[in-house]
Amino acid sequence: MRNPVGYAAIAVLLCVAAGCGGSNAGNDTAASGGASAGTNASTPAPAELKLETVSKYDAGPRAFEGAEDEAAAKRGEPLFKDKGCSACHAFGKKVTCPDLAGVTHRRTAEWIENQILHPEIMVKTDPIAHELFAKFMLQMPNQKLTPEQAKDVIAFFRHKDHEAGEASKQEGTK
Repeated sequence: MRNPVGYAAIAVLLCVAAGCGGSNAGNDTAASGGASAGTNASTPAPAELKLETVSKYDAGPRAFEGAEDEAAAKRGEPLFKDKGCSACHAFGKKVTCPDLAGVTHRRTAEWIENQILHPEIMVKTDPIAHELFAKFMLQMPNQKLTPEQAKDVIAFFRHKDHEAGEASKQEGTK
């Protein structure tokens, strides 16, 4: 007779390994210059990772305040869908992870970009990402986007938030 508990444990371990991208998968991109020019720090060695008390990426103007880039938003929307982001995230409702409606009002573009490009590092060093992980108990996988692709996804988020603002203005005039 086979042990179903053993199979379940193996399945969970495989899912965790696949979702987290392995031990060094996220560090390879950052070490090879995958970090955005807009980020403040290079990727530290794993032994140097420590949880900060205040996010160094979330000070300053919110991502919403940036200019809308329609072309970038159009490139970002299919990335959001094709990379599987919509399996966990939605706009205006919680799926299994944070609702993205208003995310550009809550976070800076730099924070969002770092979360997209280096989620495995952010969860260990950034207090906001750490708190989100504690709340949702799911590690965002590193989808290996380029900094330019991450900016396109952020432009898509900004577009969705602008759209929602326009819709609420229309509702207010009825």
